[in-house]
Amino acid sequence: MSLNWVMLQDAEGFVRLPNERLVYSSPPRTTVSITPPSGYKGGEALSIQSSAGCIYLTNQRVVYLPASKTNDFQSFSSPLLNVRDSHVSAPFFGPNVWTALVQPVSGGGISASLPAVQMKVTFKEGGAFDFHTNFERIKERMQQAVENTNEGSRGQQTVDLSAVHLEDLPAYDAPPQANQEIRPEETREAPPDSRPPDANADPVEPPPCYEEVQSQSVAHELEERLRRAS
Repeated sequence: MSLNWVMLQDAEGFVRLPNERLVYSSPPRTTVSITPPSGYKGGEALSIQSSAGCIYLTNQRVVYLPASKTNDFQSFSSPLLNVRDSHVSAPFFGPNVWTALVQPVSGGGISASLPAVQMKVTFKEGGAFDFHTNFERIKERMQQAVENTNEGSRGQQTVDLSAVHLEDLPAYDAPPQANQEIRPEETREAPPDSRPPDANADPVEPPPCYEEVQSQSVAHELEERLRRAS
């Protein structure tokens, strides 16, 4: 992190670095407090306070600009990979607070005797969880970029920041049912034996008592002919 090293401008608040893109900006009544971490027993005194301002998240760093600038505090910035142990606190009363430990950079205006500082950002007009969610997403992708860089162990300056993807991948859509391939066996007709019998078709076998009725009819006709002949 560094103090008063951000190049300011009236139009967009601060000058962007090469390949730097703005991801999130807070409402104007966001406060900040920068102090030594809890449990620090050194003799270095540090207390930076701002009752109003904006915090910005880019794909490279976190930037805070106070609404009322002084000679001691005009800006704050930190590379994303220097911010650790961040979390959001949601008190029962009062606004949400984002807290993190920030590692100072060499020549950044923070004494070298401080291994880290504690940064508390109070979102009086909301936005703490949006800021934290975007911060974790971009930081994770920055870490992946460092791991994929051959010289990543030498620091984040070796990372190709323009190759860090900020947008989420589109959701995968399964192909529609109509486009699915129809297998040949699914189009075959059912075998003849599986078809239901036709009610109008002639029966293959004679009906019951067919032979007995036929014999009686022949005997009756023969008897009738003999009677006529006599």
